[in-house]
Amino acid sequence: MNVAPDMTRWRGRIDALEGQQGQRWHQIVVPITSASPAGAIALLGFACDAGVARNHGRVGAKEGPDAIRSALGNMPVHQCKTIVDAGDVICIGSSANVIEDGLEAAQMAFSAVLAELLAHGLFPIGLGGGHEIAYGSFNGLATHLTQREAGKEKTPRVGIINLDAHFDLRLGERASSGTPFRQIAEDCVARGWPFRYCCLGVSAFANTAALFERAEQLGVVWRLDEDMGASNISETAVTLQQFLDEVDDVYFTICLDVLPASVMPGVSAPAVYGVALETVESLLDIVTMSGKLRLADVAELNPVHDIDNRSARIAARLVARIANNMAA
Repeated sequence: MNVAPDMTRWRGRIDALEGQQGQRWHQIVVPITSASPAGAIALLGFACDAGVARNHGRVGAKEGPDAIRSALGNMPVHQCKTIVDAGDVICIGSSANVIEDGLEAAQMAFSAVLAELLAHGLFPIGLGGGHEIAYGSFNGLATHLTQREAGKEKTPRVGIINLDAHFDLRLGERASSGTPFRQIAEDCVARGWPFRYCCLGVSAFANTAALFERAEQLGVVWRLDEDMGASNISETAVTLQQFLDEVDDVYFTICLDVLPASVMPGVSAPAVYGVALETVESLLDIVTMSGKLRLADVAELNPVHDIDNRSARIAARLVARIANNMAA
């Protein structure tokens, strides 16, 4: 179910004496309309943790979009000055005790809204919600690209960049937060598209041998979390840039559990080791400055398990960094 934006959620400090230079996000964000300008950042929530429940994770991610907006409200305005709130896609009945939890319907609704935002020239940033958001995000972009390339012989070269402790390539009779990129791979086969997937931050202790084998078979590009420390950042950057060079349109997703649990406790599956925020932001900068990014999302924020809103504030920082870089 797609719900219109609730602008009462946007609150924050007002520094009236500072004038426009003292503005914060809650003072400039507006509800989306048919007249929203091309190039605006469009925030779209995915209030769902049905995929997490199916994956036997800690539920609570459906509260993620509200928590991110709350943290974004006080974000100072810098490069990004045009922001619209596109509301939320809400997964009805998302509960571990409900067989018909509405996950697939929510993913398709999210996909449809994203495709519409892209068609109007907006830059969407998805606010999750479980990482089942990824299947909806990719489908939204794929729908847009199919419409854009209609009548042309060119096959879109889409690249998926995922900062994540997990491949999320699991097999399963039902979709979950652990299956979206395997589903995307199957979707690419059905479309006749190559599957180009780069997963950075993978933990050898959070992925089975079967998942590593599947990643190898699918031609996935990856780096382990232990190979992404400060001393390896240039090597990681080279891996990422080589991947970017081979694609034209990029979907960028950050699963917040790629960060260490010490700084990101509010997720469904906290990382024991993780990748430092400094590295995550450096990679984010490379992706956003590539000129190829079409949409992005952040996933797995679970406010139920957050400490002092620490995780929500980091998620908001990443969203704002993407927005500022895209505006610049």
